[in-house]
Amino acid sequence: MNIRGADDPVAALTRITALLEQGAAAAAEAQARALWQWRPADGEAARLHGLALLLLGRIRDSIESLRMATRLAPQSIAAWLNLAGAARDTGDLALAQSALDAALAIDATHPATLDQLGSLRRAQGDAAGACAAYAQALARGGAPATALNLAAVELETGATAQAAARAAALCAHPQAPAAAFLLLAQAHAAQREFAAAEAACAAGLARCAGDAGLLYQAGLMAEEQGAHARAAQCYRDALQRDPGNLRSAAQLQFAARQCCDWREVDACGAALRARVAAGESGVAPFAFLAEHAAPAEQRRCAEIAAQALAARLPAAPVPAPPPRTPGAPLRVGLLSAGFHQHATALLLTPMLEALARDASLHLRLYALSSDDGSTWRRRLAACAPLLDASVVPDDALAARLRSDALDVLIDIEVWCGGGRPQVLARRLAPLQVQWLGYPGTGGAPWWDALIADEFVIPPGWRGDYREQVAYLPRCYQPVDAARAIVALPPRAALGLPERGTVYACFGQNYKLTPQRFAGCMDILRAVPGSVLWLLASFEEAHARLRDAARAADVDPARLVFAARRPHGEYLGLLRHADLLLDTHPYNAHTTASDALYAGCPVLTCPGATFASRVAGSLNHHAGLAECNARDEPDFIARAVALGRDPAARAALRARVAQARGGGVFDAAGYARDFAALLHALHAGTAAAR
Repeated sequence: MNIRGADDPVAALTRITALLEQGAAAAAEAQARALWQWRPADGEAARLHGLALLLLGRIRDSIESLRMATRLAPQSIAAWLNLAGAARDTGDLALAQSALDAALAIDATHPATLDQLGSLRRAQGDAAGACAAYAQALARGGAPATALNLAAVELETGATAQAAARAAALCAHPQAPAAAFLLLAQAHAAQREFAAAEAACAAGLARCAGDAGLLYQAGLMAEEQGAHARAAQCYRDALQRDPGNLRSAAQLQFAARQCCDWREVDACGAALRARVAAGESGVAPFAFLAEHAAPAEQRRCAEIAAQALAARLPAAPVPAPPPRTPGAPLRVGLLSAGFHQHATALLLTPMLEALARDASLHLRLYALSSDDGSTWRRRLAACAPLLDASVVPDDALAARLRSDALDVLIDIEVWCGGGRPQVLARRLAPLQVQWLGYPGTGGAPWWDALIADEFVIPPGWRGDYREQVAYLPRCYQPVDAARAIVALPPRAALGLPERGTVYACFGQNYKLTPQRFAGCMDILRAVPGSVLWLLASFEEAHARLRDAARAADVDPARLVFAARRPHGEYLGLLRHADLLLDTHPYNAHTTASDALYAGCPVLTCPGATFASRVAGSLNHHAGLAECNARDEPDFIARAVALGRDPAARAALRARVAQARGGGVFDAAGYARDFAALLHALHAGTAAAR
């Protein structure tokens, strides 16, 4: 493009600036390049050329043009700030710092410079410095975007009430951007005020209709409230606005599974697996466990998530082991979002009570969930010092964990909801172990070991796990053998047949695949008078399941939905079931051990992944290997044979009752083996140094 003779230089610069504001980066780049060639000493032409290149994604070329702009116009604060921003985007924080130093030397009170300084401090991991710089910028008349930046850092550092107040003030402005409403929603979510968070998203969407980020956040908040159908619609709307967004696609898949909406789950699952294979970030590792994916694919998904997380955090070296007096107890911390009335607490409380009596260990518990006043929370707090970290910011929690000088830190959640992998990534103990909550590899270098057993991870399969696999000589899952079972009314009062076979499938909706449901329908058709007993969720899911039964030529009335009950009554329900039909590829975990405890056999079909082998491990260690089917046809055949043979069912129940006195239900024995494993892991880590 020949720009000479067209307009004067000022008019040309004005036109290029307008093109940049309109997002016409290619046209702006061409005109800026032509102007700069005509006027090679024009620093502003060089700066606009650099900005156009930046918008085109040519960041390295952009930096070269912006460097030249600062040489041609060394007093141009705009040029120095553009260079600092481009350098920060490439991760060259040293160049960004030197560019900002030059801008500050020109004017130390310039609001935009102070705002950029805040962003650089944030990239350097200096949250306090970022807040100070943003506050200075605001004091000097900084733009609303600076207030938004400050609120974001406040949210990251746990000052959620302050962040919420600042975001709310921004949202009150008639021209508030979608980002302000999104931040307000995230602040409410951090305070577990999910309805308020969803309302903030709705207010933002009323101003910024169709904003994909707000729609996605609204979906997350609906899910937190159990409104899975509403969440699914939010994700669908988000994908309409941003069709390639992997996060929205992955969450829609999980919400569809919760709704038992199987119309597209197989096709969507295949698409998600392909995008994980391609290295795309955005699929939550926990949700991916419900897909028909191989262990190597699950590892790939977790590694991608870990890499994305690590990119947002400063590098953290493995800490030196804390000083230890010879023979002193091993200092062990356990971090979990399940230290309340939760499946995690049901499993591990009796074992921790036994472990707390072991003088070779000194336990500390860190609860990521608030105190619900339950018996389980009180029992856990009686085991060991318990810190309620539910509202403790990441920085403060990390500082506390470091100050406690732990030898071993056990992460129970890993990638499960409520977990804080971003805290573990800061490397707070010389040995960090994952156990119990997440049935798969964490895929990150900050989890050193994974506690398992040789059934859930056969020795030849350890290559699919990023961590060292540490084996217990028993089922990896601890089980409470001292729970009260509340007797319930007869079967008929619960809507069950008095004499027909009752097959139970009490897993959460997302675990029930169309393939396994089809197998259950095959079983019902082959066993007259039988029913499938499911845990109640919500009517939309129930209706879809009835429709699926009808399509399989099974009377929908043969699906019975059990209302959710307190745990003792729930165990009583399981006593009315003849056989628990396990889910696949994500097994029943706590539900499987609950069923065995209540005397109900569990039929499963172990697969290749950790999540698909948990019920099989329980059966294996309980001496009930005949309840582990070889494949799907064998699963159906065994269920049908038992359904047709009352004597065989009675004999199997007697075997299950006998197994209750065995090792699976031995909390004290589990604690001894667990303590020995922790000492061996710690000794191995120390020897490796």
